[in-house]
Amino acid sequence: MSKTGRYGGTYAHKDIAFEFGMWISPKFKLLLIKEFERLKAEEQKQLGWNAKRELSKINYRIHTDAIKQNLVPSELTKEQINYIYAEETDVLNMALFGMTAKEWRSKNLKLNRNIRDYATINELICLANLENLNTVFIDDGLKQSERL
Repeated sequence: MSKTGRYGGTYAHKDIAFEFGMWISPKFKLLLIKEFERLKAEEQKQLGWNAKRELSKINYRIHTDAIKQNLVPSELTKEQINYIYAEETDVLNMALFGMTAKEWRSKNLKLNRNIRDYATINELICLANLENLNTVFIDDGLKQSERL
C-alpha cells in the first residue's frame, strides 16, 4: 500500500517485505535463512529440555509418594514433614549435582529458580533415573546412607 502526501509512504505486510528484501539482496536472503535455521535449532533444544524437565517432575511425584508412604510418620508436624521431603530431595541433589539446593542457592544468588531448572538435558535424564531408583530403594526399606 502506498500513500502520498504528509505521513505518506509505502507499507507492506512483513512477509511481503521479507520477500522484497530477499529479492533485492541475496546477502539479506542468506542472513534471513541462517537466522531461521538458528531459531529452529534453538527451539528444538528447548523442547527437548522441557520434555526432560516434565519427566523429572512426574518422577518427582512418584518419589514424594514413596517418601510419604514409607518415611513420614503420622505424628509429625507439617514443618517436620517438609524437612523430610527436603532432606530426601537433597539426597538426589548431592548424588547428581554434588551440593544441596540450599548450597546451590547461596552460590547463585542472582538466579531465582530451582537448581533443577538450570540442569542440562543429561542431568535431567540422570535425575529421572535417580528418582525412580530412590523410590524403589525407599520401598525396599534401605537407609538413606545406603541409598545415597
